[in-house]
Order: sequence, then C-alpha cells, then structure tokens
Amino acid sequence: MSLMSQWREFCPAKLNLYLAVTGRRPDGYHDLVSLVVKLDIGDTLEASARAWGADSLACDDAELPTGPDNLVLKAAAAYRRKVTEAPFMDWTLSKHLPCGAGLGGGSSDAAAALRIMNAACCNALGAEDMLAVASEAGSDCPLFLFDGPCLMRGRGELLEALPQAAAAALRGRGVVVLKPHFGIPTGWAYSALAGAGSCIPGQEAEAELAAWLAAPEGPPPMRNSFQDVVFRKYPCYDVLNAALVGAGLPAMRLTGSGSACHAFAQGDAAERMLAVGRDCLGEGSFCAAAMIV
Repeated sequence: MSLMSQWREFCPAKLNLYLAVTGRRPDGYHDLVSLVVKLDIGDTLEASARAWGADSLACDDAELPTGPDNLVLKAAAAYRRKVTEAPFMDWTLSKHLPCGAGLGGGSSDAAAALRIMNAACCNALGAEDMLAVASEAGSDCPLFLFDGPCLMRGRGELLEALPQAAAAALRGRGVVVLKPHFGIPTGWAYSALAGAGSCIPGQEAEAELAAWLAAPEGPPPMRNSFQDVVFRKYPCYDVLNAALVGAGLPAMRLTGSGSACHAFAQGDAAERMLAVGRDCLGEGSFCAAAMIV
C-alpha cells in the first residue's frame, strides 16, 4: 500500500459532441458511436485510508444518495474484488456537476475513485485491468480513465484516441453548457428513442465522423440520436434556442441523453449565452462556461 494516506482527484465533465445510437444489442444494452471530450469543470473527490470495516461517503449535495449504490462506493468495491488488500476509505465528494444531465458526473466520480484506489495500492492494476474494473462500475466509467478526446463505441467500453490533428483541433475550444432544472432518466430516453425509431445506421455515423477526422480544421459534426425526442417532450429547449438565435448566438445541442445541452462559444459570446440561459431556464438551472481539455 502507498505510504500516502490521503488522496484528491478532479472528476471532469464530459460532452458527447456527436452521439449516434445505432441499435439494440442482444444483452439489452445499445450500441453507439460517439465523439467525446472532457471539460475543465467537474467534481472533486478526496479520500483518506481507514484501517478497518467499510468505506464511507460524505457529499456536500444532500440530495445525492451516499449508500452502496453510489458509483464511488460501487467502484471501490469493484476494485477491492480485484485487489483484496486494498484499503477501505473515507470518501468526501464535492459535487459541482448536476445529476441527470448527461455530463457523466457519477461515472467520472467512480473513475476518480478507481484512480485513488490504484494509487493507494502502488498501481497494482495496469491500464487494461483498470478499464475492466471500470466497466463493472458503469458503461461510461472507462471513458474517464482515458486521456483526451476520443471515439467511443460498443456500449461505451470501446475507446479510441483521436488522431493528433483532430485532438488538437478540439483542445482549448470554449463551450457553454446549459441545463434546465430537471434531469432526464436514461431509461426513458432509450424507450422514447426506440418508440420513435430514431437510431442512426452505424455506417452512416462512421462515415460522418471519418469525413471530419480526415479534415478536422472545421467544426466536428454535431448530432445526437436523443435530441429530437427530448426536444419534442420538453419545449424549454426550443424557447432557449429561439432566444439564443434571436440574439445572434449559436443554438444548443443535447449532450448524452440530456438534460444538459452545449454549444461552442467563448469570451463575450459565452457570457451572453450564459445570460440568455439563466433568463430562459430560471431557478435551479446549471449554466457554465468551460474549455475542452
């Protein structure tokens, strides 16, 4: 075990700049093709080793469950099944990302827990084993063990780094993230998607991404299988986009299965977008400017 007894990890948000759900798998999950980036905004997870008993979790968000179903504790338990001498931890989660947003906050927290556990055990697990443990904690968790922008396939466990030119074209770009006061249950989103027949053929999705990867000087394709069904159910998105476009600003695109949405912007444009977002979405909304890392 590491001589350190306290650890701290940043848990970044993610954005699906492109998300094509291509069909349902025999195991009940869905196949997808996605262009994913991480942001410089996120949660913070701290841990201190304890000599006995069980993990504990404290969080500054009173609405977040801190029992065994929390992904931080599930990730720690999954790691301990692989490395039985791993210590128990007192975890402290500072929550800045909203839940039910499609920003990957819970999965990012879980991946941070795995990094802490592995550091505490002198990096007992290599990259391949860490990805396998992350898959046990959740479909999005492996993404947060992967450095930089990437392509995500399968049910989220197949990750591929972008070519250097494409990654460089994305890093440092400013984005605005807006989320209404409500979250969107992932189960509902997939059911609505199936009912609408809105899956995107895999070959079509791959071709769209390949065209941009071959010439990444321009903006990447922005597509999301869930956007039509989510925007149809929740009219606040159309109200928001009408206000943004009316002010000469970019319209927002959904990330993940929602409810957060995003657009490229920085500087004065970003500040104006935040003001429009706060005005349209009101109390309880999440409005942030960020940068792709």
